[in-house]
Amino acid sequence: MAHRLFGTDGIRGTANRDPMTAEVALQVGLAVGAHFRRGRHRNRVLIGKDTRLSGYMLESALTAGFTSMGMDVILVGPMPTPAVANLTRSMRCDVGVMLSASHNPFEDNGIKLFGPDGFKLSDSVEKAIEARLANGAEGQLAQPWELGKVKWLTDVQGRYTEFVKHSFPKGVVLQGLRIIVDCANGACYKVAPEVLYELGADVISIGIEPDGFNINRRCGSTSPEALCRSVTEYRADLGIALDGDGDRVVIADETGALVDGDQVMALIAKSWNQCGRLLGGGLVATVMSNMGLERYLGGLGLTLERTSVGDRYVVETMRERGYNVGGEQSGHIILSDYTTTGDGLIAALQVLAVLVESQRRASEVCQMFEPLPQLLRNIRINGERPLEADQVKETIAANQRRLGNSGRLLIRKSGTEPLIRVMAECDDETLLHSVVDDICGAIQAVAH
Repeated sequence: MAHRLFGTDGIRGTANRDPMTAEVALQVGLAVGAHFRRGRHRNRVLIGKDTRLSGYMLESALTAGFTSMGMDVILVGPMPTPAVANLTRSMRCDVGVMLSASHNPFEDNGIKLFGPDGFKLSDSVEKAIEARLANGAEGQLAQPWELGKVKWLTDVQGRYTEFVKHSFPKGVVLQGLRIIVDCANGACYKVAPEVLYELGADVISIGIEPDGFNINRRCGSTSPEALCRSVTEYRADLGIALDGDGDRVVIADETGALVDGDQVMALIAKSWNQCGRLLGGGLVATVMSNMGLERYLGGLGLTLERTSVGDRYVVETMRERGYNVGGEQSGHIILSDYTTTGDGLIAALQVLAVLVESQRRASEVCQMFEPLPQLLRNIRINGERPLEADQVKETIAANQRRLGNSGRLLIRKSGTEPLIRVMAECDDETLLHSVVDDICGAIQAVAH
């Protein structure tokens, strides 16, 4: 097991295919248990999951690995990723695990790991765990009398519901607002409607009938068409679409128009800056965020600090440099006043707070800036390395010169799927399409 397991967001792959097998999950449980087993106390690990069928298999295998290392296991069942992160910290667990492939289809699954502080693991810790995987767990297994125990935590939904509600301004209610919430048939299918209902909204829920196979299928933040239709059909004031594990969100205003993560970050940054809550003098986003966001923040006297793709890198920069707002265009919004990772529901509540307090429509509040034309294309690869080819490098360099200072070009290999992502943005939409077509053609010529 010398190959690299960890990508930009934990370990991910097709269920029952390497590395997302019960055997590998067992070995991961052993290695992670060995790494985090410390002190004289009973070491504990908390395991949550989304609604994928393969979650049962991986949950059982990981549980066997952790208990074999003498760690007690707390199972919480289907719960959002941010809930697992928060509970890991609040329950003083030594490590937290979330079984989810986020926005991917049910065939995929993943293992996300959180340290005792509730934050995702650093690159150095992941490398240390991979080294343990390569060396095996022989000689480290617990003695028979030291084996771990397993316990179900039954009140976890209520705990997370109250935690999320505490992020909403005191004394403010959602009465009079009709809200559509799309839970992607995923981990938020119970908690998201409950939170909105308890805050006083008229809630219409979709994507709340998980069957193990339908997570993210034609629903949720990556397929928001159903949300937009429902908003206009039911004449709702706002639509909220979460992804399979609840760590990202997209919004639909009352007209059914979509509001992406860049707009949500701009809204929160402006609101928090006005009331003196914004730290760091701006926000942190990835290289994928639109240049329009950067220009908008500049007009407010705020900065945009960019990181590599992956909410983990956003969080690391926020912690290092004192920001409390960050995220990704895709809808991962990290508000470190409340959470250690992206939380789609808490981000949506910040948008709703502005709506209620301003008494304006979502279409008047949520479209903060005019984004630059941006084009993203994905090219599937099968083990090739087209970005190393000379003709591809030359094509990329030539098109960077064509864009000059009027736009940006970003080409990268996906950390979660076998894809090359080609993204460009500039004020000239004709030039934009020409640049992306040229680069994609060069990559495809090498990759196929």
